[in-house]
Amino acid sequence: MVTVNVVVLAGTVSAEPVQRRMPSGDEVTELRLSVPEAGKRLLPLPVAAWHATVGARVLSGIAKGDPVLITGQLVRRFYRSGAGARSITEVVASGIKKLDTHVSAS
Repeated sequence: MVTVNVVVLAGTVSAEPVQRRMPSGDEVTELRLSVPEAGKRLLPLPVAAWHATVGARVLSGIAKGDPVLITGQLVRRFYRSGAGARSITEVVASGIKKLDTHVSAS
């Protein structure tokens, strides 16, 4: 059986990215990406971008409102909170590219 877990999304960063340092020392930037869904509704998706994979320099230039292209895979994480066991499905980015918003007319 062959399985494929590849995600390619183009959308707009809908909230300011949040940078976190994990207890292990690894750094991750979490952002929300708004992607158009059928029916003109915007689907907000959580994205985790690990600095060791994507690169801190790439992430430092990303802000709310920026159009981006994200490649990665879907991952489901389980964790415990004060409300009990929870899970989240998110995109773990392997690459992020800020898209150009200016189109030049020649």
